[in-house]
Amino acid sequence: MKKRDLLSFAMFAITGAPVFAAQAPPPAYDPAKTFAPLTLPEPVNSYRSSNGAPGPDYWQNVADYEIHANLDTTAKQLSAAETIAYLNNSPDALPSLWLQLDQNIYRKDARSMTAGWPRKDFTEGIVFDSVEIEAGGHTAKADYIVSDTRMQVRLAEPLKGRGGSLKIHIQYHYAIPGVWGGRTSWGISKKGEIYDMAQWYPRMAVYDDLHGWDTQPYIGSEFYLEYGHFDYYVTAPSNMLIAGSGELKNPRDVLTATQIERLAQARASDKTIMIRTPQEVNDPASRPRSSSTLTWHFHMDNTRDVAFSASSAFVWDAARINLPDGGKSLAMSVYPVESVGDEGWGRSTEYLKHAVEQFSQKWFPYPYPAAINVAGFSTGMEYPGIVFDGIPDKGKQLFWITAHEIGHSWFPMIVGSNERRNAWMDEGFNTFIDIYESDEFQGGVYGPKRDSEYSAGGEPPDTILKVLNDPEAPVILTRADGFPFKLGHPVSYFKAAYGLRLLREQILGPQRFDWAFRKYIRDWAYKHPSPSDFFRAMESEGGEDLSYFWRGWFLNNWTLDMAVKNAQYVKGDYRQGATVTIANLGQLVLPNTVQVNFEDGSNTRVQLPVETWISKGEYTFTLDSKQPILSVVLDPDHVIPDNDRGNDVWKK
Repeated sequence: MKKRDLLSFAMFAITGAPVFAAQAPPPAYDPAKTFAPLTLPEPVNSYRSSNGAPGPDYWQNVADYEIHANLDTTAKQLSAAETIAYLNNSPDALPSLWLQLDQNIYRKDARSMTAGWPRKDFTEGIVFDSVEIEAGGHTAKADYIVSDTRMQVRLAEPLKGRGGSLKIHIQYHYAIPGVWGGRTSWGISKKGEIYDMAQWYPRMAVYDDLHGWDTQPYIGSEFYLEYGHFDYYVTAPSNMLIAGSGELKNPRDVLTATQIERLAQARASDKTIMIRTPQEVNDPASRPRSSSTLTWHFHMDNTRDVAFSASSAFVWDAARINLPDGGKSLAMSVYPVESVGDEGWGRSTEYLKHAVEQFSQKWFPYPYPAAINVAGFSTGMEYPGIVFDGIPDKGKQLFWITAHEIGHSWFPMIVGSNERRNAWMDEGFNTFIDIYESDEFQGGVYGPKRDSEYSAGGEPPDTILKVLNDPEAPVILTRADGFPFKLGHPVSYFKAAYGLRLLREQILGPQRFDWAFRKYIRDWAYKHPSPSDFFRAMESEGGEDLSYFWRGWFLNNWTLDMAVKNAQYVKGDYRQGATVTIANLGQLVLPNTVQVNFEDGSNTRVQLPVETWISKGEYTFTLDSKQPILSVVLDPDHVIPDNDRGNDVWKK
């Protein structure tokens, strides 16, 4: 985000008399509104417990995939045979199954044309060659309909609950969109084409306890997917390298002996090791010569998705990732020669390794065999174990985008929240954790990163205050596709992240927040939490009733405005102490600090908890002081988003 102008401070001089008169308007604050009982959107039941954890009867379905794909770089087409093994753990018999067909967003008649991503270029979307159902030992042609980016498969017999299973066999093909495809594309780098292949296969929609089949169309917002095991095979021209989610299972079939040896070195090295150098790009000796095509086999467990990228132009490097439980993973980067250099992608693997290690140490161990950063044309996008970033990215920008995109491995790849409904549980959570990564990398050389909270000068940003004051701004709990373009990032990324920062730094404190947040991640790893689950989890383990904060920050765009209303000496004599009156003028409340500065250069601080405002809009406290007062300052460290700092500072 662009830097915003800092907020100006209005200072009012009080001369002579030891009484500081009020200038603020009469309070409009209603404590009964802020502290009213809060009913969260999703109720407590046997599936979701009152402490925010999965309940004793929590269930979710499973989708395992085996996919055999062929990448035709001449026709710019992907064709595949896919088998989905689907397990119904729900208590319900399912008369039909719903699948997601993301490639249909590129059709001329896609709903996204009016509601999400309008475009001038099109494909026919996914073309089905056959769809079959295998159940009870019999395989038959499926009865199905396609509706925009969804497909409903209607079963001859309902799939029984609590353990019913079947297989879906699909053969399909589609035209790969060019750079205009955004999240999936092909484009031409200096030494060859790059194919970023995401959202490339029909995927099971989620059937859950909250909505049954969650079939929101794909019109631009991201994903909600079931977890399972993946085996996928990609056949491509033999001069190509393929980087894919998960673990490469057949390196001897697709890599040279030199590359296999270098990979082994990388697995034991904290420094980046070149697997294919810039000089080796387009060198036939850097690829096996067995045939015109090669088939790459990848496997990934306990994931909700997979993606891959393929190119003959890739430089490739890697380094070991050290995990807090003693485990290891592998950081890898693939990029074209124009991205080479220490100012560019030569440090990508270093950035990637550090981010994964720090997120693992601070929040939850990284569970996947590799973390891959790809420089291509589908920039700034994340998938399990692999992220797509920009060919020209350099320096601080490359570090920030690498840390942010790989941070999505935790939200929503490990903690599987519903991005299509709750973008803030994806982007906001991830923006929150990557703030700390910028602080920690090499002592903060690329920090502070405060797009969610502060401008470069350390003041609350114009962005957040404008959001709070904008009558058109949606609340954080808005359906992901419902955000107006100009407000999507400020609300779902930055306001949500700032809310977590306030919760950690000002309301609960790091010790309580971190304990509760880590438990939330553990409880919901590879599961599907709702916003209410998160709210309950932070209250229960954080040890605080936070309903006032959920209501004010997440369910509404309430503003905070506290003011120094009055300060005077007891009986007109500073040696007998002083009384200070603080007024709460806005509907939002947060803990706050009052600093009283004395003429001798000393000061004292008084902490005001949120309960200060539980039944009133003004609070007066007495200082046992013996010095004349120079000034009274609210929020002296500028850590909360006060909407009007002109009434926060008063001077004698």
